[in-house]
Amino acid sequence: MSAILEIHALTKRFGGLTAVDNVDLAVERGEIRALIGPNGSGKSTVLNLVSGVYIPTSGTILFQGRSALQQRPHRLVEAGMKRTFQTSRLFRDLTVLENVMLGIHGQTRGGLLGIVFRLPAVKREEILIRERSLEALAVVGLLDQADLLSKNLPYGQQRLLEIARGLVSAPDLLLLDEPAAGMNPSETTQLVSLLRLVRERGVTLLLVEHDMSLVMRLSDRISVLNFGRKIAEGSPREIQNNEDVIQAYLGRKARYA
Repeated sequence: MSAILEIHALTKRFGGLTAVDNVDLAVERGEIRALIGPNGSGKSTVLNLVSGVYIPTSGTILFQGRSALQQRPHRLVEAGMKRTFQTSRLFRDLTVLENVMLGIHGQTRGGLLGIVFRLPAVKREEILIRERSLEALAVVGLLDQADLLSKNLPYGQQRLLEIARGLVSAPDLLLLDEPAAGMNPSETTQLVSLLRLVRERGVTLLLVEHDMSLVMRLSDRISVLNFGRKIAEGSPREIQNNEDVIQAYLGRKARYA
């Protein structure tokens, strides 16, 4: 395997606070990588740096072998990176299908004149967008809800809808910020199966998650942050038995199903 994402000496300071401190990370193409740590350890900040929401204070980020520094988020989307956020960013008064279609409209070729005059090429593109959006809904199990307003979905299904919107543009790398937040155990089990299916479809996953049972069941490798620094990296078994992780994050030695 080769690394789809490489981070070297990544640092982010907010005034006198160092949120991310000299972090190295390499995510291999085709893997599911988890990024864990206590609250305030810098996990979401790393995702924001990688996805172009924040500009690093120092360090390098390579995506697909090219520098991702100072790239606007929509340019990274065009390069094959998508993400979901910790809090829901759905358009609540649009349908489930319309929300997914918005996930790919930014990459369409139809210009303003084409849209206004409904040129044939624009019509064909709209049909393709609809087909791909319905396929993404089928992948996450929401095809039957396509015409429902997104605000009427249960919270767990809203999280699945956000994943569908991330998948519709066929990304190479999908960043997931606490995808299981607010889910019940049954929904979490469904999410594990879904993310394995997404990986089988050729998408590399980097997820920040607090549900340690999910992390241990799902991840190929785990990286651990504490106070902005990477303190450990390895397989789920290695992380489970790492004394630094136990003391800094888990609090005690534990077993995971």
